[in-house]
Amino acid sequence: MNKETLAIHHGYERDSQGTTAVPIYQTTAYAFKSAKHASDLFSLQDLGNIYTRLNNPTTAVLEARLAEIEGGVSALATSSGQAAIFYAITNLVKAGDNIILSDKVYGGSVTLLKHTIKRFGIEARVFNLDDPSTIEALVDDRTKAIFYESLSNPQIAVADIDAISAIAQKHGIISICDNTVATPLLVNPIAHGADIVVHSCSKYISGQGLALGGAIIDRDGLTEFFKGSTRYPHFNEPDESYQGLVYTDLPFPPFNLRVRLALLRDIGATPSPFNSWSLIQSLETLSLRIEKHSHNALKVAKFLESHPKVFNLNYPGLEGNSYNALANKYFKDGQCSGLISFEVEDKESAWKVLDATKLFSIVVNIGDSKSIITHPSSTTHQQIPLVEQKKIGITEGLIRLSVGLENSDDLIADLKAALDS
Repeated sequence: MNKETLAIHHGYERDSQGTTAVPIYQTTAYAFKSAKHASDLFSLQDLGNIYTRLNNPTTAVLEARLAEIEGGVSALATSSGQAAIFYAITNLVKAGDNIILSDKVYGGSVTLLKHTIKRFGIEARVFNLDDPSTIEALVDDRTKAIFYESLSNPQIAVADIDAISAIAQKHGIISICDNTVATPLLVNPIAHGADIVVHSCSKYISGQGLALGGAIIDRDGLTEFFKGSTRYPHFNEPDESYQGLVYTDLPFPPFNLRVRLALLRDIGATPSPFNSWSLIQSLETLSLRIEKHSHNALKVAKFLESHPKVFNLNYPGLEGNSYNALANKYFKDGQCSGLISFEVEDKESAWKVLDATKLFSIVVNIGDSKSIITHPSSTTHQQIPLVEQKKIGITEGLIRLSVGLENSDDLIADLKAALDS
């Protein structure tokens, strides 16, 4: 089946009440059939619901659908996109290890992966997304992950997924692609060699800014990968916290199994059943929305391209954009989602534009049905020093748009009035 159909039907068989909509199983715990049944569930001799921190029937439907439309073998839902990134990385590393991080990623990912986990003894080494060969010099025997975004926020840069995957495979390193902005309806990184895909479901998958959530999707074949690797011994050695369980000995996808049994169990950044249900509803319309976002963004970008106060316009859907060839290679029909960034003269000019818009809300979220305008340097990337911001393409004059689902002519008129004011 195609993705649009899978997003509506996959993973749910009508329950005993015959409900066509997925129910909200708003419960913390579950009654076991017997003492032995409880024991069998905890020892993985039987599969079923144990506690909503670990699994939940509503969340299970969301996970099944995300895995299927991403082309993965399993998915694990989390309370936020940041939680998904944290789990994906910490599932691989220990103190003294390092990860390799793209120079073009969301500011929250930068602070998490360069600063917060540094206190855990994990080093982040930065590579140039526009030149994946720069990864090679950063690899050593303690490198455990390569992390990047398929479509970066806010630089709107397109990753060469094939090239990054080839380098990761050459060195036997897990590659993790954040596919939040592009969404699984435009590109499936696993089909291009990525091992793990993460999402902030709070963005385009939610689509209306109603629910926080994240997800981790792993590819098929990781059991064999881990069994043949000396880089990740903890997947092949007994887990003392789980009665000596060896993850690669079980007939389940080992990456997300370990996240669920070791990290979700202990840290508990779990989605609420209501949020999972909300994301299920939104996922059903993602294919329609991402097409409209892309269509509107291209029209807005073409307007901005001609405006005298706009320079350094970033939207890969434009034929003159340096990422246009990669966008046409990887993204469905060359659609590039709804993010645009561009520069005006300085910070004062940028703030003036933000304050003058009427339809664009000054909000730091993205992927909403309503259009959003943001000044990254003073908000999402404020924690990064200005000198470092400039190195990754974020100037004080940079404005980021998340183009929504309104009529594009109205959005263009709003931006024109703001730029001309």
